[in-house]
Amino acid sequence: MKKIVTVIGARPQFIKAAPVSKALIEAGIEEVLVHSGQHYDANMSDVFWQELGIPEVKYHLQVGSGTHAQQTSQIMVKFEKILLDEESHVDAVLVYGDTNTTLGVALVASKLNIPIIHVEAGLRSFNREMPEEINRILTDNISEYLFCSSEVSIAQLKKENIQGKAFKVGDVMYDAFLLFSEMSQDKPSNKISEDPFSIFTLHRQSNTKDANQVSRIIRQLEAVPHKVLWPIHPRIAQWKDDLEIPSNVELIEPIGYLEMLQALQECKFVFTDSGGLQKEAYWARKQCFTLRDDTEWVETLEGGWNTLIKLNSETIADKISNEPSTPWKPLYGDGQAAYKIAEILK
Repeated sequence: MKKIVTVIGARPQFIKAAPVSKALIEAGIEEVLVHSGQHYDANMSDVFWQELGIPEVKYHLQVGSGTHAQQTSQIMVKFEKILLDEESHVDAVLVYGDTNTTLGVALVASKLNIPIIHVEAGLRSFNREMPEEINRILTDNISEYLFCSSEVSIAQLKKENIQGKAFKVGDVMYDAFLLFSEMSQDKPSNKISEDPFSIFTLHRQSNTKDANQVSRIIRQLEAVPHKVLWPIHPRIAQWKDDLEIPSNVELIEPIGYLEMLQALQECKFVFTDSGGLQKEAYWARKQCFTLRDDTEWVETLEGGWNTLIKLNSETIADKISNEPSTPWKPLYGDGQAAYKIAEILK
C-alpha cells in the first residue's frame, strides 16, 4: 500500500483535505495526517473535524502564531523529526495551497528526497510582497506532482518551466462546496441574520497591521445599504474596542464551514480578502468584492462576478453598484477533483 503524509494547518486546508482524504482512502492509499497548528483557535480548527469528517490527526506540531520565519522554521524542525521517526517508508508528502505550513513541509520533504504533491499549484497573483506568493512559487518549483485548478495554472507552470508533472483536475474546494452545501441547510445557524445581509471577512497580514488600518477598511462598509455580518478573525479581535465600526456592521464569532456555506446561500454580497471565499462566493453565484490589489483567482474577475477594491485608490462605494455583466458559468472543474487526484497518485 502506498503511503502519503499530508500536512494541513489553516482553515482552507482543512476544507480541501475533507474530500481528498476520503478519495485517498477509497483508492487504497494510506494517509498519515499531520496538523501544523498554524490555525489553532477552536473556531478556526477543531470545528472542521466535527463538521467535515476529516480523519484523525496522527501528529500535531503545535507551532501556533509567530513571524513567518518563526512559523516556517518550527514547522521544518518538528516535521523533519516526524518523517525520520516514521517506521515504514513514506512514498510522498502532500501539501495544499500557499501557507507557511505548505512551504516549510515542502522544504523538509525536498531535503529528504521525498516526492512532494502540491494541490492547488500554479496560482499567481504576481505580487511578491505577498508571503503567499513566495510560498506558491517555491513549493511549485520543488514539487513532483502539481495538481491545478484551471488551464491558466497549467499555462503558468509551463511558462515558468516548472519541472514537475502538472495535471488539470479542477478545484478540491469545489468538491467540498458541492458535498457540504446541502448538509449546511439541515443545520440552521443562529448567527445568520433573517434580515438582508452581506458577509465580510478580513485576515491578510497586509490588511491587518494595526487597528487604524482595519478601521480604515471597515469604515467603507457604511456604503452597504443593509446589515454586514463580520465573523471577526481572532487576531483582529484583540483590537475590537479600538475599531471604528459602522452601525450596519455586526460582529460575530468565527463561523464553521457549514455555517459559512449557509451564509453564502442567503447573503447579498461578499466582501473579503480571502482567496478561498472568492471562489466560494462565485460558486454560490454571489457577487464578491475583494479587498486587495490583485487576486490569484483571475478567472472570477470575468464579467464582474468578483471585483478588486484597490484600497489606496478605490472604495467599496465606487464599485458596489456595478452588477455582473456576463452570465454565470462553471469554473474550476466538475466537483470530482479529489477522485482524479487519488486515481493519478494510485
